[in-house]
Amino acid sequence: MIVFSASTDEVLGARVRAKGSFPAGEVERTRFPDGEVYQRVVSQVRGEDVAIVGGTSTDQAAMELYDLASGLVDGGARSLTLVIPYFGYGTMERAVRPGEVVTAKTRARLFSSIPAPPMGSRVALLDLHSEGIPYYFEGRIRPVHLSGRPVILGAIRELADGEFVIACTDAGRAKWVQNLANEAGVTASFVFKRREPGGAPTVTAVSAQVQGQHVIIYDDMIRTGASLINAAEAYRRSGARKISVVATHGVLPGDALSRLRASGLLSAVVCTDSHPRALALEGDFLAVRSVAPVLAEFLAVPP
Repeated sequence: MIVFSASTDEVLGARVRAKGSFPAGEVERTRFPDGEVYQRVVSQVRGEDVAIVGGTSTDQAAMELYDLASGLVDGGARSLTLVIPYFGYGTMERAVRPGEVVTAKTRARLFSSIPAPPMGSRVALLDLHSEGIPYYFEGRIRPVHLSGRPVILGAIRELADGEFVIACTDAGRAKWVQNLANEAGVTASFVFKRREPGGAPTVTAVSAQVQGQHVIIYDDMIRTGASLINAAEAYRRSGARKISVVATHGVLPGDALSRLRASGLLSAVVCTDSHPRALALEGDFLAVRSVAPVLAEFLAVPP
């Protein structure tokens, strides 16, 4: 398996190759003054099984991934695997108001339109916000939903300070957190919310006893951090002695991480390297753990 990296995910791609001892795919890239991207596949791929590690953190990243994948198939690749550690627009998986574009579905259709190599295509997706997204892929591309649970559990155990509970920001993540708590052998907790007339959510209750406990909140992704802060405030009011956060995808746009730190509620945040933003912000408050072992294990199995 020759493993290529998209330009936004070169660090993670290198980690996957190192973990699985995969040969590296070489791509020449140039950006023109108008912003357009030139790509040329340098590696010989005819008759080879190839994979690309590349997320869709931006629209440009998604198109670069699409173009490179199409080029590899045109170059004679035997099979194609797209490893998408972060699938953008994951929260736009259904229409709530009339006329809304279900962008998660249109992106899945886009990647489904990549020409199929002789031995077929597959796409690996990690800890999706909605488990229904794989069903949006069409044709000969085979979707696989991977779990980052081993990495998440490892991060939780590293953070754990004395007695702890695993918690979430709302009841929508309760199933995920319950499974993590069962594996860790601890109690799960989540908050109940009520949406006020103006649209702002208000926490009304906490489901478990957290007095004197270290509360470790898990969420699949951190964006603005507003939900995390609301939940952390509720757990603090309920007597939590310490609050930490673990997430798969550290999207963290703008000053999101600074606001989490400034809240004074959180002792630490841990994300994986599924999103390049987490790597860019890694420091004393934000730690990053790699999902390369999960991705390399998947790629080690022949397509």
